[in-house]
Amino acid sequence: MERVATDWRTAGLSPADKSLAEWAVAVTVDPSGMRAEAITRLRNMGFSDRAIHDAAQVVSYFNYINRMADALGVDEEAWLRRWEDGAADRRDETPSC
Repeated sequence: MERVATDWRTAGLSPADKSLAEWAVAVTVDPSGMRAEAITRLRNMGFSDRAIHDAAQVVSYFNYINRMADALGVDEEAWLRRWEDGAADRRDETPSC
């Protein structure tokens, strides 16, 4: 997981998972530039329409939440650490509710 979070391009993902990550980046960077061919590529990699739909929901939701946080100037929670700051067990650092 840490390798994927640090750099998914060099994390040794399967070809299918790498194609899904590439698609997620494209959806994030240029959503209006998406074409049917991108969905066809995912189907050809073995993803069902349901899996593609679910991935689109997750990617879009994270994009929405990040944009809202940026727009409102929401700061990161104090207990969050970036992956590149170390791989300590983050479960011990999560605040209880």
